[in-house]
Amino acid sequence: MRLPLLLVALSSLPLCGVSTAAWTLDVESGAAFATKADVQVPNNTLGTLFSMPDDLGEADTVAFFRGRLTWEINDRHVVSALYAPLSFDFAGTTAQRIDFAGESFAAGTPLTGSYQFNSYRLTYRYNFVRRENLTFGLGLTAKVRDAEITLSGDGRTAVDDNVGLVPLVNFWLDWRMAPRWHLLFNGDAAGSSQGRAEDIALAVKYDATERLGLSLGYRVLEGGADGDEVKTFALFHYATVGMSYRF
Repeated sequence: MRLPLLLVALSSLPLCGVSTAAWTLDVESGAAFATKADVQVPNNTLGTLFSMPDDLGEADTVAFFRGRLTWEINDRHVVSALYAPLSFDFAGTTAQRIDFAGESFAAGTPLTGSYQFNSYRLTYRYNFVRRENLTFGLGLTAKVRDAEITLSGDGRTAVDDNVGLVPLVNFWLDWRMAPRWHLLFNGDAAGSSQGRAEDIALAVKYDATERLGLSLGYRVLEGGADGDEVKTFALFHYATVGMSYRF
């Protein structure tokens, strides 16, 4: 990928003015696993509640990419924008009849399905604690959820898609354990009577230079909704490798 090579090259530039850096670009990749994807559309007797991993077969592990651009207005006020696409494909033969999004698939029909859950987020955070070795902040995230579930078989395809705005609470904890090492714990989360959403990460970060940081971690994405039209809950796990560049 050209972007990581560019960041490594930039990290070798003179470090004048680094202490006043206001922008950070974070890229994250690695492997993602789907352990739960329960679906019922419509959410009544006309729709069948089924599990894509259990009824169709577990999805292959997929490579993922996320990118975040952060503007540190000052030590206390932070604004960031996140792009986080995600999609899984499933394939198998179900033992039950599935009624989904206006189509009916008989038991024993070979099926393919996809679960797309793209996310676009804008976050404002206030750092309540800002010390040399510890930063802690809370804020609000406006998340645009771009979700699409498809099911195909016997020459027919059923699709349920949804684009919506979801408010989330953002939190950020950065503990500098040693001069070059950080423990990062951060995420977005919210819940209500009809559903919930959590995107939480734990990572260890190493400052390769004053501008370039490298990280390894684990992320969990979980949530769903139980509404009048749609019932869907999913759980995804990530093994993450990250790179950040301050400029």
